[in-house]
Amino acid sequence: MPRSDRGSEGGIDYYSIGARQFRQQMLPPGLPATTVWGYGSTGQAGTFHSPSLTLEARVGTPVRVRWKNELLDRSGHHLPHLLPVDPTLHWANPPGGTGERDGHPMFRSTPGPYTGPVPIVTHLHGGQNTEESDGYPEAWYLPEAVDIPAGYARVGTYYDVYKHKAAAAYGVTWDPGEAVFQYANDERAATLWFHDHALGVTRLNVYAGLAGFYLLRGGPADLPDGVLPGPAPRPGDPPGRSYYEIPLVIQDRSFYEDGSLLYPAGRAVFDGFKGPYVPGSDVPPIWNPEFFGDTMVVNGRTWPVLDVERRRYRFRVLNGCNARFLILKVVADPAARRPADPAVALWQLGSEGGFLPAPVQLEQLLIAPAERADVIIDFTSVSAGTALYLINEGPDSAFKGGRAGTDFVPANPSTTGQVLKFVVQSHTSPDTSVPPSQLTLPPLVPLGTVDRIRRVSLNEQNSTVLPHVGPREALLGTVDGHGKQVLMRWDDPATENPALGATEIWEIHNFTADAHPIHSGGRWTT
Repeated sequence: MPRSDRGSEGGIDYYSIGARQFRQQMLPPGLPATTVWGYGSTGQAGTFHSPSLTLEARVGTPVRVRWKNELLDRSGHHLPHLLPVDPTLHWANPPGGTGERDGHPMFRSTPGPYTGPVPIVTHLHGGQNTEESDGYPEAWYLPEAVDIPAGYARVGTYYDVYKHKAAAAYGVTWDPGEAVFQYANDERAATLWFHDHALGVTRLNVYAGLAGFYLLRGGPADLPDGVLPGPAPRPGDPPGRSYYEIPLVIQDRSFYEDGSLLYPAGRAVFDGFKGPYVPGSDVPPIWNPEFFGDTMVVNGRTWPVLDVERRRYRFRVLNGCNARFLILKVVADPAARRPADPAVALWQLGSEGGFLPAPVQLEQLLIAPAERADVIIDFTSVSAGTALYLINEGPDSAFKGGRAGTDFVPANPSTTGQVLKFVVQSHTSPDTSVPPSQLTLPPLVPLGTVDRIRRVSLNEQNSTVLPHVGPREALLGTVDGHGKQVLMRWDDPATENPALGATEIWEIHNFTADAHPIHSGGRWTT
C-alpha cells in the first residue's frame, strides 16, 4: 500500500485509504469479472484491490491512516450493499436515527434486505490499539453521499466521542465520511490484518472484500534481514522482481453465473427453516449462523498458480473465511484420497502474536477464521518442473475437532479441497536464508505470576418462540460457580476488568456444538 502524499513526516507514516466498489477478475480468464469492495490509496485508483494491498509498518514508527468510506457512484449517490443485509439484527441501523442506531429494531412484519447507505469502520486486528483508533463497531460512519435519506444516522454512537479524543490526542480532524486512526506500533513484530468492523454487518463487509494484511516488522522481537526468506513486495519495486516472502489471504467464496458474489438471501439456506419470521417468531429471516463457499480464493483469485524456485519461501497466511476452518497441507496429488500424504513439510515460525519460541515442523496446518500463521516451505529438494498443491482437508461444514477422513468428511477434493498450485522452477539466485531447523527465534518476555483466573463462555441461543429452531444468535458470557453458562448481551455491564499490568489466565468454556476462535481485539474484547 503506497503512503499518501505526506509520506513520512515528523516520525509518522501517513496513509489515505478508501473503501470503494469496482470490478475484479476473481474467476478464471474468460469468465465474468466480479463486482467487489476493496481498500486502496485514495490518490491512486490502480491500487484498489480485494483483498487490499499490504500495509507495511515498523515497530516504534506510528502509522496514521485516514480511512474513507467511498462507497459511492460517480454521481455521489450511495451504493447499496452487494449482499443481503438483515435489518432485524442488532446492528448499526442507520434508519433508526440517532435515537435507535446501534440497536435491535422492531418490525411488525418481515422486512426485506436493507438497501440504504453502507456503514463501515476499519479495525486493525491484533493491534494494540487505543480506543479512538480501534475501529469500534459503534464508531461506524456512512459515506458522504448526496442522497442520505432524511432522519438516517450518519455515524455510530461512539463516532463523535472518538472524533474528539483523536483531535485531543493527535490534533487531527475527521471530515464527514471518514475517520483518522493512529497506530503506535509498540508491540512485537507480527502478522496483523485489517478489516471492516461495523456493528452487525462485519461478516458481509469482509465477504464483499474489505480486508488486508498489516505486517509489523522490526524491534527486538524480529530477526535481521536475510535470516528468513525475502524480499517481500515493496512500493517502487522494479517490474519482474522475484519475491520469496509472500502474503496469502485464503477465502472461500461462491459466485452466480454472471460472476457476482453469492451469499445466502434467506435463513432457509442454513437449515431449511422458511418461517414464520416477524411477527411469528424471533428467528432472523436473512441471517445465516454460518456460510461455506464452494470455491477457494487466494489473494483475490480462484485456485491460482504460483511459480516457485528451488529454495525456501516465507508465507504469511491468513484464514479470511467467514466460518471455514482450514487444514492446509502440501501434496503431490490434489485428488489423492484424504488424508493425503504430505510432499514437503510446513515449518511454522509464528502466529498472531509474532514468533513462536521455536520453529515447529508440521505435516499440516490447522488455522481458524481470522487466524494467521507465519510459515516456511522449503522447495530446495524438489525437482524443477514438479507441480505441488496446497490443499485443504478441513470440512465443508462447521469444524468440531478430529481427524480428516476419520472424524469428519474432508473438503471436496475437486473444489474446496484445493487451494493453490505450486510449479517448481530452477532457482535464479543463491538462497542465503537460514534453514528453519537451524533458526533461533527472538526470546519471549516471560509472564509474571498469575494474579487471577477468569472463566468466560461462548454460547449459542435457540429461538425462545420456536425452541427447536436455532441458533438464532451467538453470545459471549461468563461461567457461574456450578459450571453453567451465564449469557451476556452487548449492552450488559462489564464483568471482566483486568488491572493494567496484571497477569491472568482466562478459561474460555465453549458451550456450542462447534469450534470457535476468539481474540482480544486491540484493547476491546470482540
